[in-house]
Amino acid sequence: MKIALINHGCAKNLVDAELMLGALDKKGYQITLDETEADIVIVNTCSFIHDAEKESVSSILQMIDKGKKVIVAGCLSQKYNDELKTAIPELSGMTGATNITDVANIVEDIINGKGFKNKVEKNPHYIYPEDIKRQQITVGASSYLKIGEGCNYKCGYCIIPALRGKYVSRPIEKIVNEAKDLVNKGVREIILIAQDTSSYGIDLYGKQALPKLLKELNKIQDLSWIRIMYAYPTQMTDELIDAIATLDKVVKYVDIPLQHSHPRVLESMRRPVMDYGKLVQKIRKRIPNVSVRTSLIVGYPGETEEEFEHLYNFVKNVKFDRMGAFEYSREKNTYSYGLKPQISAKIKKERRKKLMELQQKISLKNNEKYINTTLKCIVEGYTDDGTVILRSEHDAPEIDGMVYASSAQEVVPGDIEEVKITSVDEYDLYGKIL
Repeated sequence: MKIALINHGCAKNLVDAELMLGALDKKGYQITLDETEADIVIVNTCSFIHDAEKESVSSILQMIDKGKKVIVAGCLSQKYNDELKTAIPELSGMTGATNITDVANIVEDIINGKGFKNKVEKNPHYIYPEDIKRQQITVGASSYLKIGEGCNYKCGYCIIPALRGKYVSRPIEKIVNEAKDLVNKGVREIILIAQDTSSYGIDLYGKQALPKLLKELNKIQDLSWIRIMYAYPTQMTDELIDAIATLDKVVKYVDIPLQHSHPRVLESMRRPVMDYGKLVQKIRKRIPNVSVRTSLIVGYPGETEEEFEHLYNFVKNVKFDRMGAFEYSREKNTYSYGLKPQISAKIKKERRKKLMELQQKISLKNNEKYINTTLKCIVEGYTDDGTVILRSEHDAPEIDGMVYASSAQEVVPGDIEEVKITSVDEYDLYGKIL
């Protein structure tokens, strides 16, 4: 029997999907990347917002229509454990967001004709399966490396702690060993991920251990770049800022989702109420040539026009190097679900558009400073017409901009090249490899 996997959601879900495939491979099952030729299809789902749920459900129903035996894994089954099988009785199995390697046992039961199995844990607690080798779906110059899972914060809009449980860090030596394995496979950029990378190690070592982890990873030969995603504002300690500033392989890039700027909205979001402008200023002062990325939410329940203007002016003044804005999504079992007034879809859309149009202008101005400068960039591949596709250290994969360059010589994905920037637009840079 052949098994395929369809993955939805974030980079953290991608790592889980690769671990599921690793668990299946360990048991000797035949894996295919083409679901049309599979007998059993695992759909690793996302439930962060309503649109993600719809996408996951669509994949499940498509596979059932094609006569596949379907196992639902991840956040959707965790969130709707009691309802999912009733809604879709054709399901062959379910596993939750934290017990990912149970998928191999469910496959075994299906093959042996044992019928539907539900392996979703009622009280999620994520333990990284250190004995499993990830089977990478995407192989390239960069790879995500999960350093922890779960979350101890209770942000008003977020369902993740209920689905993933408390924060659990992996031991430093296990992370370093996995990073070395990835580098041996040709990976040149390691991207550290968790629900909150900056809280790494507090549960294991009694204090923030991300600076120490960065120092250990920085020693790995043939590793070019280390990137940190998803930092929490109160955990941007002096020690962490100094580690980013001084370690040569750690890219000068800080991803720090702030969500809003107005004190009342932040309080209602159950986020830290502090002067974020000062924090960004401090990061920029201490890390020369740093790129600061953030994510913001518009249309949170009760957000007034004045509070949105506060956010708009905050973005205008801070001038983030990279920014994403999202419309608030109302999710059941979150604190904000019952808050009033809820903001209309029309107003949310308008506010997001206004904020992103402002950011486009800021981004263009930011990019213009790179004209006639030379940037170190990692090679991603080629376009159909032979232009080299690269990414600067100021850009994370899939969410930030690209660099497109001509080259007199052939280059290989994963190589770090010097690119002379000749022109720019709002998000991308153009130039030639020196």
